[in-house]
Amino acid sequence: MKILRDNMSIKKICVVVTARPSYSRIKTALEAIKNHPNLELQLVVAGSALLGRYGNAIDIIEQDGFTVVEKVFMVLEGENPTSMAKTTGLGVMELANVFYKLQPDAVITIADRFETIATSIAASYQNIPLIHIQGGEVTGNIDEKVRHANTKLADLHLVASEDARNRVIKMGEKPEMVFNTGCPSIDLADEIKKNPKLNFNPIEKYGGVGENIIWKDGYLVVMQHPVTTEYDSAKADVLKTLEAINELNIPTFWFWPNVDAGSDGTSSGIRTFRELTKPKNIHFFKNMEPNDFLKLLVNSKCLIGNSSVGIRECSYLGVPTVNIGTRQNRRQRGSNVLDVIYDKELIKKAIENRISSNNIHQESIYGDGKSGERIAEVLANTALSFHKTIAY
Repeated sequence: MKILRDNMSIKKICVVVTARPSYSRIKTALEAIKNHPNLELQLVVAGSALLGRYGNAIDIIEQDGFTVVEKVFMVLEGENPTSMAKTTGLGVMELANVFYKLQPDAVITIADRFETIATSIAASYQNIPLIHIQGGEVTGNIDEKVRHANTKLADLHLVASEDARNRVIKMGEKPEMVFNTGCPSIDLADEIKKNPKLNFNPIEKYGGVGENIIWKDGYLVVMQHPVTTEYDSAKADVLKTLEAINELNIPTFWFWPNVDAGSDGTSSGIRTFRELTKPKNIHFFKNMEPNDFLKLLVNSKCLIGNSSVGIRECSYLGVPTVNIGTRQNRRQRGSNVLDVIYDKELIKKAIENRISSNNIHQESIYGDGKSGERIAEVLANTALSFHKTIAY
């Protein structure tokens, strides 16, 4: 029998975090669910979020005070399209058992990483209401297919922008089940906007590898991931960025890629360049706590690479961003972003352009800093059902 509070039954909300970036995309919503009197958080950590070589996100999650009820090891070696498919299949099998055991009232799947479809399938096939965070966006690669598939499996949609809400409705979802809550990662950015001081030494706190760079007079940040539909060029792509950064000779903090098809190529490119060139201006990290990472960003000269953080949080914070390649194609962006192809000289010119630009503004495309609270209220006050009919 469920306990009643405020004349409402407690809803058990199971959230599955499968990778390092997914945690920052959901952290404030986790806090709001945990603290809501009519919700019970069941936090499951899976995939690369459990692996040391991708930054041990599980350690940060537990340090932040969250109780992890289940851990799901599901990542297969290979970092190619076949291993992605097999990892997803293993995830379906393992998560199906987890949901059967936990008996949640609803399951949340986050955004668009390839393995998130495992969460959606395991919940949907067991008639558990599925909630999708950050549907309706477009990028032009395999992530977009996964995101839209999650949308069609989901029963409740918590999107990050009005543009995304309109797109989900056009996909046939009922308007009353599509809520523009904004992105929880903007909540973290809003905290940093109020207190942006970089109050720690990144190298002393996080270690990493590479030169002990002199960064206090200004630095760059690089976060470049492979594109799953272009995985065979990952090594060549990252080498072009490495060459550009090395020749600019500006102190740079460089972050390790996500686990995706091609990440072995990206990692190999970084290691090869590091061993042969021994760059004096680059220091490499695997991971950082979300708030520390945003402090590092907001105090930087520019973010370079192809991470969505340049499109989302950096837009809100007004951080200059050079977006390289196709990974973020068609995603709504702000004045902070300059797009460029994989070409060493063009990348250098784009970075110099962003550093010197006076036309970069803080923009609230993906939220206003209150997304986590909105998400918890929607979950508490919306009737959840696993059966839906297509809206026309």
